[in-house]
Amino acid sequence: IEGPACDKDGNIYAVNFQKKGTIGKVTPEGNCSLFLELPEGSVGNGIRFNSKGEMLIADYTGHNILKVDMESKTVSVFAHEPKMNQPNDIAITSTDILFASDPNWNDSTGNLWRIYKNGEVTLLESGMGTTNGVEVSPSDKILYVNESIQRNIWAYDLSSEGNISNKRLLIHFDDFGLDGMRCDVEGNLYATRYDKGTVVKISTEGKILEEIL
Repeated sequence: IEGPACDKDGNIYAVNFQKKGTIGKVTPEGNCSLFLELPEGSVGNGIRFNSKGEMLIADYTGHNILKVDMESKTVSVFAHEPKMNQPNDIAITSTDILFASDPNWNDSTGNLWRIYKNGEVTLLESGMGTTNGVEVSPSDKILYVNESIQRNIWAYDLSSEGNISNKRLLIHFDDFGLDGMRCDVEGNLYATRYDKGTVVKISTEGKILEEIL
């Protein structure tokens, strides 16, 4: 499973429930069920919810961002970009500007994309390392992107229009790869370290505050 995300009622959704190409649901009481099956050929990865409560899914096989109406469970293509390798993980601002990491695992390279509310897709940066985890700070003023193989986490200043600037290295790890990331309400960043089996809590200054087993 990949890409866990909560709706406003506290239900958790994740991709590939029981089999590929599905979305599973876990209630706050721990009840698990199949929520929906994606269109034929689509396989999800990252999940986020927009301000309308609609589910957005990174469909890495279809080079799409899919949108799900949570009442009807209707799945539509919100954005499509054939030049994408995937996409992989996604992050979203409070104004519904979406960002997608886009790794090429074979070449250990990656891209970073922005998707506006109208579905317009823009390449923000190419030629990065293996882009994976991506997250927007609670203030909407910082975008974080990590590179799994290179073990870097980058920070960018983020404008209200979704433009990035002032790229700087937040932190580098000497071992173990990086995967998904999320911020808490105070702005601390939590990053998964695969093969180590931990989640590391990082301050906005790039200091390790805690490592959770």
